[in-house]
Amino acid sequence: MKTYRSEQRINVSAAAAMSANQTRRQLFQRAGMGLGGFALTSLFQSEQNAAFGQEKIGSTLGTHHPARAKSVIYIHMVGAPSHLDLFDYKPVLQERSGQLCPDEFFNGKQLAFIREQPKLFGTPTDQAFQFQRCGESGAQISNLMPNLQTVADELCFIKTLHTDQFNHAPAQMFLLSGFERFGRPSIGSWVSYGIGSENKNLPDFVTLITGQVLGAGNSAWGSGFLPTVHQGIEFRSQGDPVLFLSNPEGMRPSDRRKVVDAVKDLNALRLDEVGDPEISTRISQYEMAYRMQTSVPELMNIDDETADVHQMYGTEPGKTSFANNCLLARRLVERGVRFVQLFDQGWDHHGNIENRLAAKTKEVDQPIAALIKDLKQRGMLDDTLVIWSAEFGRTPMAQASNGGGTPTKVGRDHHKEAFTIWMAGGGTKRGHIHGATDELGYGIAENGVHIHDMNATILHLLGIDHQRLTFRYQGRQFRLTDVHGNVVNDIIS
Repeated sequence: MKTYRSEQRINVSAAAAMSANQTRRQLFQRAGMGLGGFALTSLFQSEQNAAFGQEKIGSTLGTHHPARAKSVIYIHMVGAPSHLDLFDYKPVLQERSGQLCPDEFFNGKQLAFIREQPKLFGTPTDQAFQFQRCGESGAQISNLMPNLQTVADELCFIKTLHTDQFNHAPAQMFLLSGFERFGRPSIGSWVSYGIGSENKNLPDFVTLITGQVLGAGNSAWGSGFLPTVHQGIEFRSQGDPVLFLSNPEGMRPSDRRKVVDAVKDLNALRLDEVGDPEISTRISQYEMAYRMQTSVPELMNIDDETADVHQMYGTEPGKTSFANNCLLARRLVERGVRFVQLFDQGWDHHGNIENRLAAKTKEVDQPIAALIKDLKQRGMLDDTLVIWSAEFGRTPMAQASNGGGTPTKVGRDHHKEAFTIWMAGGGTKRGHIHGATDELGYGIAENGVHIHDMNATILHLLGIDHQRLTFRYQGRQFRLTDVHGNVVNDIIS
């Protein structure tokens, strides 16, 4: 196990990162420390050389305790599916469907689109929406996800997750970075910074997207104030898997190697002169890009998977699909990538939920269940943490008009008070249900879990103490969970 180093030797002094070959004006402008900067530059010169040398800036720090999970596959349903119609069956809500909701569900509450006191809305009565008790655990899962029903005993449900945000982009950033505004590192970047990857030829953190990019944009996989070497790298299913990875026409691999070496030498000279950590990042990124020219095409070529695997996932080589991304996620963690994030767009069902939710679940049910089965049969589920998440849940009240007041087929509005996510593998309890919502599915009845608690628990499963994974920025220590978060020990096996 690696020892946990002081998180940023490079921040000991702004002066330590300056060249001696600068004007008096530049010194006062950049150091802001007076003539004492000269002394500090000399004092810290040896430490600077050790910190920058050949070492990757912000390189991995190591675990704090034995890890239960080696890698994470984090599946985010962009827009937020209705947990009430998938995982949290409420018979009383069914009985009272069509009645005005209680005053406390509406008065003084923040709702995205509902403007008049709405009616309660139970799950549609079609057979496709009926719930079944599944496996030995008896977990209730909608018939909309028949394949997921077959792996119910691998799932660990958290039914009382709650968040501070009720609009998409802020809620997505809050879930994935612990902060509702731009500028903070995403959870994948924190994991990369903390423990890195087991494969030097692939990034620590990879993002796969189906549909449009989510409202939070690339902040959902950005590195914020961490060195940019820790940001997520987006892999694409068509064209170049990674933008600008291929050699220009007419350039041989040996020519590319010479260019990379020459740029590395120039960057190393500049790094030695000014000590900017982003130059070290640039060096490592050029090297990674060169190595990825060989490793990524082999990774992305799913033609070599057996026919049984393709049938299980529902994959079609050469096409862009959520199923293909699920299979790629398995191939990535199989090769040592630490954090793989899958985004699937199209879950924002303010209207026509009966048809739209059924269509979306049909796209993801088979490949997600296949991913869990595939990981298990390969002996990888025990140390791979799979997460199904969304930025918030959906109201138990009906939304019957759009934002402009035009009547629509019934849907559900945004709901931050309580919603369901699940995890599988990676040290979580199999066939377990944590927490419960009230009889109408509005609020928490027992064992609430905040977003910060969830993130603290994910880090804990990876062997990281969320209170000790910090980075000094603008004069203070930052962490993913800010000053909050408690590990949910009840879901850990």
